[in-house]
Amino acid sequence: MAVIETQATLHAAHRDNHTHRDVNGGWLRPAVFGAMDGLVSNLALMTGVAGGAVSQQTIVITGLAGLAAGAFSMAAGEYTSVASQRELVEAELDVERRELRKHPQDEEEELAALYVARGVEPELAREVARQLSRDPEQALEIHAREELGIDPGDLPSPLVAAVSSFGSFALGALLPVLPYLLGATVLWPAVLLALAGLFGCGAVVARVTARSWWYSGLRQLALGGAAAGVTYALGSLFGTAVG
Repeated sequence: MAVIETQATLHAAHRDNHTHRDVNGGWLRPAVFGAMDGLVSNLALMTGVAGGAVSQQTIVITGLAGLAAGAFSMAAGEYTSVASQRELVEAELDVERRELRKHPQDEEEELAALYVARGVEPELAREVARQLSRDPEQALEIHAREELGIDPGDLPSPLVAAVSSFGSFALGALLPVLPYLLGATVLWPAVLLALAGLFGCGAVVARVTARSWWYSGLRQLALGGAAAGVTYALGSLFGTAVG
């Protein structure tokens, strides 16, 4: 009884602790990186314009225009990219579906050979392939996973990708503009808020990486700050030259 209880305790501990982070990123990765993109690009755009010693109104209009243009561009790009990827996958699934219909025995042997290559005994591999091939849809799903590395039931949605990219980019791009909309008349509040947002985004990214939150946050803060500094210097240089 003591052995059984000890084993049960070990199994429970293993089950409770044997969890993994979402290595694919799920919704978190595209959302955070979309917001980060909006932050960096709009902050750099606004500091570049501000470096040219333009009016406050011009900086605000530039920031809002950058927000709208970037968000629509991200959404259109994500929609086209994901839709094209999905269409390619569906075309390959149609090819596999036709092969399963025309040459079921060959496809079954192909599946068995895949399992043998992974170390399964040939007789067992053939039996597993035979049983899995009874249902055409299940056979298609298994072949897709084994040969193409995809899950037919979990294809990405172009619309979801476009909407999430639009929203996350717009949210990130709004931060540098927000102080001006709330009454700020100088650049530094916008820069501070944007840099704080960059640090926060970097810290959140640490959830899908092996880095610590402070390292990820400081890294993104440094990169965003460098981009803003360079564009401000260029804006000042070009503003002086044009003036």
